Amino acid sequence: MQKIWHTYKHSSFILKMTIGFLLGIAVGIIFGQQAEVLKPLGTILINLLSLIAIPVIFLTVVLAINQMKPKHLGRLGGKLLVYYGLTTGAAVVIGVALALWINPGSQLSLPDAQVEKPETPGFSDVLMNIVPDNIFQVFASGELMGILFLAVIIGLGMARMRYADKVDLRDAGETLHRFFSAANELFFLLLKGILLYAPIGIFAISASSFGSQGWQTFQSLLAFTAVFYLGVVLLWLFIYTAFLKYANISIKDFFKQTKEAYFTAFFTSSSIASLPVAIESAKKAGISERTANFSLPIGAVFNSDGGALRMGVSIVFAANITGLDLSVMDFLTIVVVGTLLSIGTAGIPAAGLVTLAAVLTLFNLPLEIVALIAGVDVLIGMAGTASNVLGDIVGSAVIDRNEEADSDPAA
Repeated sequence: MQKIWHTYKHSSFILKMTIGFLLGIAVGIIFGQQAEVLKPLGTILINLLSLIAIPVIFLTVVLAINQMKPKHLGRLGGKLLVYYGLTTGAAVVIGVALALWINPGSQLSLPDAQVEKPETPGFSDVLMNIVPDNIFQVFASGELMGILFLAVIIGLGMARMRYADKVDLRDAGETLHRFFSAANELFFLLLKGILLYAPIGIFAISASSFGSQGWQTFQSLLAFTAVFYLGVVLLWLFIYTAFLKYANISIKDFFKQTKEAYFTAFFTSSSIASLPVAIESAKKAGISERTANFSLPIGAVFNSDGGALRMGVSIVFAANITGLDLSVMDFLTIVVVGTLLSIGTAGIPAAGLVTLAAVLTLFNLPLEIVALIAGVDVLIGMAGTASNVLGDIVGSAVIDRNEEADSDPAA
């Protein structure tokens, strides 16, 4: 038994998720409605993802901002954030547009899933949600905009303290940094445990889903995956190449010199694990060591174009499944929220599911859809992570070329 557990624990995450998903399909097709008995095991996975979502997002954003020195925020950091905002926003728009055109999930339904159309908030309501009046209440209510606002101002405050002139402020800043780092390690440790259970939950979810929905479910998931991959192609073909052209960088040479980075990201589904390869590929592509060493680690945490694209497709997919009509204001909110949350997505396998669970909650959409999408998350995560890493290197190349043009001997 111990040998089986050791083999399972150390097997590829992608392999385990794929096997769990495929076994679930087989069980669902063979046993039909009887496979519904496995549903509670899938519900446990949903609950665990919901439990971990808010602290992971909050701590990731705080630590990412805290790691930026104030002087870098004024120049390199500012340029990076503008680039991340543009590419992640474009990725969400591409995902939403493609999903609205192809309509994946329109023929699929979730049993007992009742969703009411959320009221479109006014401008003042949006501001009130962004700036909370009670730090404890915002976490208890799960208001994501307020949580992101707190994460940003706390991260900036910690960065200011850590690099202050006064010794006591620096010491206090380092103490806070160690505390948040320890808390972050704790929740990522819990997340690792949840990911060990994930293949079992995915097995139960796909079995119960295919048992009740059958071939219709498989068709919808195939359509969802196809829309996402088409979005990745468009993102690479138009958005990334446009930035490279803007910086007068040879597109063919760039993709050739950085292929090790995005192939590694594709097969590992981890921006963090791919980071050393990405830095070496960036230098091979002619990016300065100073820019690569600064921008790529930040990008591994901040930039998530693949996650943003998945967010746009997933929300439309979820709305189609539940029959929910989203307004123009709702789609604008998806673009803004998807961009902000994707910037805070951690660079580890399956972290996108955590963020997606939080966004579905924002739109009052059932979390069962997270579980359904989780069945193809291994396929989505591979292309999504490759997009994240390539997007980071493209940003580094563009900003490095821009820095060369703007630099002076005193800089």
